[in-house]
Amino acid sequence: MRKGQRLALCGSEGVLGAWDVRKSVPMVEHNYNEWEAVIDLSKLKQPAFYFKFVMFDESEPDQVIWEEGYNRFAVAMIAPATVDMFEYSEVKIYQKQWKAAGTVIPVFSLRSKDDFGVGDFGDLRKMIDWVAKTHQRVLQILPINDTTITHTWTDSYPYNSISVYALHPMYVDLRVLPQLKDAAKQKNYATLQKELNGLQQIDYERVNKAKFDYLEDLFAQEGKYTLDTEAFKMFFESNKEWLVPYAAFCYYRDKYGTSKFEQWPEHRSFDNKQREHLSIMGGKEFKQVAIYYFIQYILDKQMIEVHNHARNKGVILKGDIPIGISPDSVETWIEPYYFNLNGQAGAPPDPFSINGQNWGFPTYDWDTILKDHCKWWRNRLTKMAQYFDAYRIDHVLGFFRIWEIPINAVYGLLGQFSPSLGLTPEEINYFGLNFREELFTQPLITDWIVDKIFGKWADKVRKTYLDHMHDDRYKMKNEYDTQRKVEAAFAGKISDDDKCIRDGLYSLISNVLFLRDHKCPGYFHPRIAVQSDYVFSLLDDNEKKAFDRLYDDYYYERNNQFWYEKVMKKLPLLMQSTHMLACAEDLGMVPACLPWVMNELRILSLEIQSMPKNPYAEFSLLSSNPYRSVCTISTHDMPTLRGWWKEDSKRTQRYYNTVLCRSGDAPKDLSGTLARDIVQQHLMCPSMLCILSLQDWLSIDEKIRLADPDRERINIPANPHHYWRYRMHLNIEDLMKNEEFNGMIISLIDQVGIL
Repeated sequence: MRKGQRLALCGSEGVLGAWDVRKSVPMVEHNYNEWEAVIDLSKLKQPAFYFKFVMFDESEPDQVIWEEGYNRFAVAMIAPATVDMFEYSEVKIYQKQWKAAGTVIPVFSLRSKDDFGVGDFGDLRKMIDWVAKTHQRVLQILPINDTTITHTWTDSYPYNSISVYALHPMYVDLRVLPQLKDAAKQKNYATLQKELNGLQQIDYERVNKAKFDYLEDLFAQEGKYTLDTEAFKMFFESNKEWLVPYAAFCYYRDKYGTSKFEQWPEHRSFDNKQREHLSIMGGKEFKQVAIYYFIQYILDKQMIEVHNHARNKGVILKGDIPIGISPDSVETWIEPYYFNLNGQAGAPPDPFSINGQNWGFPTYDWDTILKDHCKWWRNRLTKMAQYFDAYRIDHVLGFFRIWEIPINAVYGLLGQFSPSLGLTPEEINYFGLNFREELFTQPLITDWIVDKIFGKWADKVRKTYLDHMHDDRYKMKNEYDTQRKVEAAFAGKISDDDKCIRDGLYSLISNVLFLRDHKCPGYFHPRIAVQSDYVFSLLDDNEKKAFDRLYDDYYYERNNQFWYEKVMKKLPLLMQSTHMLACAEDLGMVPACLPWVMNELRILSLEIQSMPKNPYAEFSLLSSNPYRSVCTISTHDMPTLRGWWKEDSKRTQRYYNTVLCRSGDAPKDLSGTLARDIVQQHLMCPSMLCILSLQDWLSIDEKIRLADPDRERINIPANPHHYWRYRMHLNIEDLMKNEEFNGMIISLIDQVGIL
């Protein structure tokens, strides 16, 4: 519904207006997007009655919109001291298709004049004001959960959380907290704030230490009073199921110097006795962890206030729900039965990562999760609904099947879809490929392959890492027969020669045609992308054709119905747990059944013109975007529009001539004028939401955008050790005052009639 619209009930009985819309019963929005009306059942002439919903609009007071379709029918019990509850999921009133434009930016990337060197919830509030000012309706952010594992810059990866509930302490807005009474300390923090705020990029370690130190000093000053307030006690009672183990985990992590709880000398598991002691206010154990309660209380309060501010401004706040969690997290510590800790989640190879991606997250034990109707996931979404009105489902493909990599592997090439229907030797033979288990499942290592991969290091590799079997065949020595063993052997060796040998050994280990099923002995999976590897090249032509038929059937046909049945046991439960709008990140190796599920559950897809879902197209046609979708130009895992423009000149030239319909040579650098055309085309497409990165919005104005587009990039997925530290190069206050730039955005949005 639009702003200024309201609902009412009108029906056959006098208490419902007797079909006179002027006497209809007004409804009240008692919760966001939830409307209710109360009627006196004792005034009904008949227990059975008909009714419809009607809608009024303040902008057109004389216009009444009736619900379409047949009249609704209800029967009341009408008994003394009885309340009947009638609940309906939606109102069938059809309006012009709702569309909105928005911005996506990580909270840590925000910059204001007085923040502490990293974006925080105060900056998020200011960004909401800018979004509203420029006629946008959506602000999307990246995950904001706590990722503190090592207290180093490696914790900057926002998709590797230690808790699916706790918010990251670095997002606390210190400006709205009480100042320290110690004037010297307060002055030192003020000096440090100016220094950190002046940096081009985030100094993750210094920022987090400074903020935690400040919160420690503040807790010493204000903690006793705060923990005694009714507001804190209500927060604690409502959140203690996750808050207590989270606080204990943080305490033990710092006490023992590691988040790897299996290495702790004590407390390797969490029990109800510990929970009870940590929950007794004023007790010894409570005092040890109380600072973490204090910090999460402040963060929760600030984020809820930001959410309320967004609603008051008419801005939809869209969050991000990561598919995975850290193996060293609160959840794997206290609820290990929900996870497969011997597997690692990742993604198959793609143009951005030829060896696939290994995220290192444990995979889910969905059989266990489904036993309590996905309570773990439903609780997680319910908590996030306190902060957001819409959310991005990170890697929705993982709910169909996850790319599961053995714990002893480094590359994603050795993964397999889980769950999936493996192949028996008989089925493999049926495709015309004579299955030989020993030959097809063991790494194929020959003199020719070793010479090809290692060149001048070939003899050294044969002597050091391989055992000779027979003829020109070798196998890996036991101490190097997995990629993790190789990784450990080369730990600390940073020379180019060492890296080449290490990566070559990884390649040898993955040079197999089939992988044994992780869970079902006697079943096998064709190794992903094996057609470009040495083992495939040694097959004869008939064997290659047989393998290709088997491969295509396995990856694109065999599992579709199976995956559909699996996902429909999970996702509907999650979708029904909140009123948030679900938007999926559905990029990658998409199963054919995915569109069926997305359509049934009304989940918005993600549409990127440079990553078309049609495998035969280089660029998608924006006019063919489905209405139920989110349209964007780039994501945090991609170069920005300007970076993409310079990345591949030949592809850019084809885009310039075929999509932008321009003749001649494409300019080397993307001009502001061309950027505006591209943005306008995206705003005009049928997608319900057009959400662009701040960097892509800025690309339309050559006066204020960064000179170097490479500095705009947030993440490089091919680099597992990427430092997430991008910050806006201008502050939000100046952005608010830039009427010329803001006017460009307003004009673009208003021209295409976006609400």
